[in-house]
Amino acid sequence: MTPAARRTSLVTAALGGFAFVVLAVVLVPWDPVPGGALRPADPASLFTPAQLDRAAEFASRTDWIGYVSLAVRLAAACWLGFSRRGRALFARLPGPWWVAVVLAVAAFEIGLRLLTLPFAVLLRRQLLAYGLSTQSWPAWAVDLVKGEAVDIVGVSLALLVLVACARRWHRAWPAVAGGVAAVLVLLGSFAYPLVVEPLFNSFEPLPDGPLRTEILALAEQEGVDVDEVLVADASRRTTTLNAYVSGIGGSRRVVLYDNLVDDLPQDEALSVVAHELAHARHQDVVVGTLLGAAGTGFAIGLLGLVLGALRRRGGGSPADPTVVPLVPLVLALYAVAAVLSSPVQNTISRQVETRADVDAIRATGDPVAFVELQRQLALRSIADPEPPGWEHFWFGSHPTALTRTALAERMAERLAEDQE
Repeated sequence: MTPAARRTSLVTAALGGFAFVVLAVVLVPWDPVPGGALRPADPASLFTPAQLDRAAEFASRTDWIGYVSLAVRLAAACWLGFSRRGRALFARLPGPWWVAVVLAVAAFEIGLRLLTLPFAVLLRRQLLAYGLSTQSWPAWAVDLVKGEAVDIVGVSLALLVLVACARRWHRAWPAVAGGVAAVLVLLGSFAYPLVVEPLFNSFEPLPDGPLRTEILALAEQEGVDVDEVLVADASRRTTTLNAYVSGIGGSRRVVLYDNLVDDLPQDEALSVVAHELAHARHQDVVVGTLLGAAGTGFAIGLLGLVLGALRRRGGGSPADPTVVPLVPLVLALYAVAAVLSSPVQNTISRQVETRADVDAIRATGDPVAFVELQRQLALRSIADPEPPGWEHFWFGSHPTALTRTALAERMAERLAEDQE
């Protein structure tokens, strides 16, 4: 790497990192709980001993599967990407560079999927045994293939852009690729609910009735423009309950699982919707997209520095004709970075989710329904109410049911004070 290219990588990483920090400081709610930190509720106040034992048993049977699968995936990715023998497996892929890059991505992703497939099967067997899955094995396999295809298309597109920029702009490619990748992140957030989500679920408007009327009234009260609330046919796959907001701009949508609509009392369903409307009101999907775009620029700048260092040792460059062996290296770096950055992403997610919880309780004025909702969500998913601290810090994207219960109790006190 030339000194000019190295400077470009440094500047790209610095600007991306600076933008991420500024956006996180300004846009993420770092103190969303009125009155300060919460002390989680007593598990016995929400769950019976039998329910707690069942959750602990389920965790003991499934957690190790996920961790071993992750370890196997990381080990295989690192061998393929960091060892000469691993990269050599990709050196003879046929076709021009853009074909070979796609083939390399497909080979990498499918190879890792096959290695971890036994763990996916083991996990699914546990989900079936505990009644969490309603999907047949053939349907599950089809969804698995669809998911793999989506990953291959998305990763291939990102790497094609990266390599094309490196081939066109030998010195400035990190800056150009970082900018283009940031735009792609924005476009991806817009297109995801329109292109990807329909591959896995069918969506219908929430039928006319008391729930729809209450939801639209709640949206108007919160100042959120909601043309339609969609219901996903999730019950054909799972018994767990969920709702979410996705998309930005014209593709934004509020989606409820059909089993949530069918199985929950209206006051609890409204608590879920109020939570999702809070995400929409605060533009949390947009915030996440902007953070993702900045983080992508930072990552590409670092990638330029890493590849530059490797090139000095004979490791190649994205601009070289023999670029294909670098594909597993880039993918291995991404796999490692995804695990290492998980605490940052999930810490931000927990803060955002907590703010949405606060707003939901305020909007409905019903902390009791909120607590019962959290209990039902935990029971339906057999969630461990007290996961190990390190595990929740590293992998937990939402507050635990016990923390959310403590928040509801705090908010009940605040609501009572406001009424006096």
